[in-house]
Amino acid sequence: MTEKLAKSTLIISIFTMLSRILGLLRDIIIMSVFGAGGMTDAFLVAFKLPNFLRRLLSEGAFSQAFIPVLTEYKNNLSHQDVRALISQMTGALLLILSGLTALVVVFAPQVIGMFAWGFDSDSEKFHTATDLLRVTFPYLLLITLTAFAGSILQSYHRFAISAFAPILLNMCMIIGALFVAPLFEKPIMVLGYAVAVAGLLQLLIHVPPLFGQKLLVAPTVNFKHEGVQRILRLMLPAIFGVSVTQINMLFNAMFASLLPDGSVSWLYTAERMSELPLGLIGVAIGTVILPVLSANALSGDSKAFSATLDWATRWVVLVGLPASVALMLVSDVLMQALFLRGEFGLNDVHMSAQALQGLAGGVLGFMLIKVFAPAFFARQDSKLPVKIGIIAIGVNVIFSLLFMAIFPTIHLTPHAGLAFANTLASLVNAGLLYVYLHKHGIFRFGSHWKKLACQFGMANGAMALALWQMVAYFPMHGSQMLRLLALAGICVGGAGVYGGILLLAGFRIKDLKLR
Repeated sequence: MTEKLAKSTLIISIFTMLSRILGLLRDIIIMSVFGAGGMTDAFLVAFKLPNFLRRLLSEGAFSQAFIPVLTEYKNNLSHQDVRALISQMTGALLLILSGLTALVVVFAPQVIGMFAWGFDSDSEKFHTATDLLRVTFPYLLLITLTAFAGSILQSYHRFAISAFAPILLNMCMIIGALFVAPLFEKPIMVLGYAVAVAGLLQLLIHVPPLFGQKLLVAPTVNFKHEGVQRILRLMLPAIFGVSVTQINMLFNAMFASLLPDGSVSWLYTAERMSELPLGLIGVAIGTVILPVLSANALSGDSKAFSATLDWATRWVVLVGLPASVALMLVSDVLMQALFLRGEFGLNDVHMSAQALQGLAGGVLGFMLIKVFAPAFFARQDSKLPVKIGIIAIGVNVIFSLLFMAIFPTIHLTPHAGLAFANTLASLVNAGLLYVYLHKHGIFRFGSHWKKLACQFGMANGAMALALWQMVAYFPMHGSQMLRLLALAGICVGGAGVYGGILLLAGFRIKDLKLR
């Protein structure tokens, strides 16, 4: 089982790494071509809404609700019953999302006014954001169907296509920004069209493997179907349970729209950097373990259930803790090396770095949520994650407002306060999820974690010291190639120290095996 889980995680991580690299290149190109100004802010807000809902449905609520039910159908009923569930769920999604898309397209100005409070004072930015929302929002329909198709394949332990799909979005946006945008009177609109095209392409690549599994069926609408009703009942509360991070990021964008031009862009670039380790390990492991946990829950194997969670948590802490430490220490040089070019100036670098420092501490929390939340949904229990999610959202909103007011008085930027509030919310969310798992004996840190804690603590402390020393020699005024080489050297050096100290402390690959 360990090899199977590790292989699936590796497949997802490789494709995710390629996607994240292209995504990073995409963001560098966008910031270089368009800058961190009003038009870029307009696109990011317009794209934030369908992308936010995408993450709720694909990385969040939908897969967490759908996969356990589909697993039950697959294990206990006939293939024809599975096809019927897929057909009727497809019809339900098409009907619901088509209606939502039509409403948003018609009432786009009102939606922008609702989610970008500060845009009302700038008519050009407001109207551009409105036009972009009308172009990008149909992406939600396409990408939700893509997520649905991906969840079906994941239930049959086929992860590669879904992991590859985001690469297409990045490629479309890169091509649009570099080659198509100069041809348009309003170049920023090209990014909106690129998003829509990417959504269609991502859906189409799922058709062949679904056909191969004999699961490509015509949609029908029957909301009275038992499976559809169960999925929808689980899905609605799951939005708060597993997608709190994305909800909080949306609040960040809303609050940032009240701040000076560029604030949305600065937060966006920081979020993208913090999401790199989350995507590589957190999302990958969360995706892989859900079908396994669902099968463990159905069979009543509580020991295997706990062991799977323990295995996932070890991987997450192994990667997430050093990622948090490293991002906090190298935030400024990271932004200089990657983004300092074209219309993205030195001030933008420093502003983005402050936001990244605020988000860095929450990376481990974000990743643990991706592990702990599926434990509840695999058991088809959505009530408690909802309660915890609401608490976390409340923490984020309260501290966002508080830090926006306090941070300028201590010579920190208000958008950095938004980032730090998000970190606090993620740690509260992950902590409360674990408290419940521990209290009810579902998952507890065993005695082996005492040794692991010492090993991880020593390795991260040594890495932090090494990074602090190396950052001091970063060539701030060198060429971009020199800065990139220096950043690569810092990353390799930090990783080498971390891995070396872990080995000296007695940590071995066998410590990551399923127990």
